[in-house]
Amino acid sequence: MASATGTPAGRPTALVTGASRGIGRETALALARAGYDVAFTARTVEEGQGVIPPRYSDDGPERIAVPGSLRTTAARIEALGVRALPIRMDLLDRHSVRAAADTVLREWGRVDVLVNNAVAHIAGNHDRFLDLDVDVAARTVAGNYLNQIVLLQAVLPGMVERGGGTIVNMCSGSATTDPPAPPGEGGWGVAYSASKAAFGRLAGAINAEYLKHGVRAFNLDPGFVITEAGSARGGTGSIADKGFDPTPEDASGRAIVWLVSSPDADRFLGRVIWTPKLVASLGD
Repeated sequence: MASATGTPAGRPTALVTGASRGIGRETALALARAGYDVAFTARTVEEGQGVIPPRYSDDGPERIAVPGSLRTTAARIEALGVRALPIRMDLLDRHSVRAAADTVLREWGRVDVLVNNAVAHIAGNHDRFLDLDVDVAARTVAGNYLNQIVLLQAVLPGMVERGGGTIVNMCSGSATTDPPAPPGEGGWGVAYSASKAAFGRLAGAINAEYLKHGVRAFNLDPGFVITEAGSARGGTGSIADKGFDPTPEDASGRAIVWLVSSPDADRFLGRVIWTPKLVASLGD
């Protein structure tokens, strides 16, 4: 699914992955309000088609229905007076990741802001240690780390050539914080957290090589966000019971708009940015 060929001269462009619902959708809308044409990806094209697997392998093979779609997000973006470019992409399919980048560059010619928000939903990637299938861990690393490299390698050269661009990687507190309890009792699985830990190293590597070319990469921790997908999969209540206060879905979008537009944002380079704290400092 792709449309909206061409982009008006002078209008910046953004690419947001995983934007059919949740943090990604709210980020895409925040960038649209800020005057960006927004390309965005997701697996679900039409409402009613969205499904995700359960968190744990012993929850059964059922696919869990979730709301949201490329079609709905596109309509909401276009209602804000900018262009939308919806692209079907599966983070576990490396070919589709390359194709998504190719589509944006072919249709619009550039990506000024890239938000890597999508995560790989795989049944069993929150299993307890002795229950963990290593093949599940490998697929999780491929989706949350290796295939993210593929997308970055496709978009980064254009940013370098133009002398600038901003990348925001949605990292996770689970990558740097030990779980307070076992999975299912307020903690998280090592397959997921290890893949996000690897992902968390990409921004620093990009800054070390390309900051001198005007490309900035930030690690943004959204906080504990109870998204539609998270609620559908279950387990968020036990995490909240461990003292993790929920962060609104739209908070990351506010933070990202500030990061891509403020001259003061460079002070956050090389750090993991805690969204609730940043957004609180911005006020209303």
